Amino acid sequence: MNKDTTTWFTSWFDTPYYHILYKDRDDTEAQHFMDTLTGYLNIPENGKILDLACGRGRHAVYLNSLGFDVTGADLSENSIDFAKQFENDTLHFEVHDMCKPFNKPFDAVFNLFTSFGYFDNDVDNLNTIKAIKTDLNDAGFGVIDFMNSEFVIDTLVPEEVKTVDGIDFNLKRYVQDGYIVKDISFTANGDDFKYQERVRAFTLADFEALFGQAGVYLLDVFGDYKLHKFNAKTSERLVMVFK
Repeated sequence: MNKDTTTWFTSWFDTPYYHILYKDRDDTEAQHFMDTLTGYLNIPENGKILDLACGRGRHAVYLNSLGFDVTGADLSENSIDFAKQFENDTLHFEVHDMCKPFNKPFDAVFNLFTSFGYFDNDVDNLNTIKAIKTDLNDAGFGVIDFMNSEFVIDTLVPEEVKTVDGIDFNLKRYVQDGYIVKDISFTANGDDFKYQERVRAFTLADFEALFGQAGVYLLDVFGDYKLHKFNAKTSERLVMVFK
């Protein structure tokens, strides 16, 4: 049986195979990034943070452990159902479309680990930034942690096989129509699966244009999780702080 579910994030993020493929993500690095970022932004004690496109909540749970009042929001119902096991009085998770305002004021809104640029409609990308702006209180900061597209394209590995939990994930990467695309195919439990990830290859200049349209102000740009200066050729990340 061949299951072709290439609708992208509406299907791929809701499968257990997405979490199997990426189970080796570096939580220690992510936690150090949250330590550094919240310290840099000087978010107040017990400050309210929205983790937008939170997935299963790994950043949100850690931010809550630092003493912040955290809301995790994601379009994936399965991911939110999983994350709800971690809820407490100051940690909550909700299914939410990030194109729309959450309609609560936050000291910070974080969009982490390249959780932006999925949409085929440019208006949705713009609306996401507008929604972040709407959800910031007067002293709040928005943060988008995106890939450095120029570096990613320059170092793209066209094909590889990644074996996780006995599943051989066949990965093909390429650039098409302004998107960085990853085709994912594998066989599990006797079924063949095909998925695709498509992320707009936004550059800093592209974000600056979106920020201008959204009426937000770019304050700082960093090139890694230690908040070193951004370099378009060598930085792995594009971390933008705005308000």
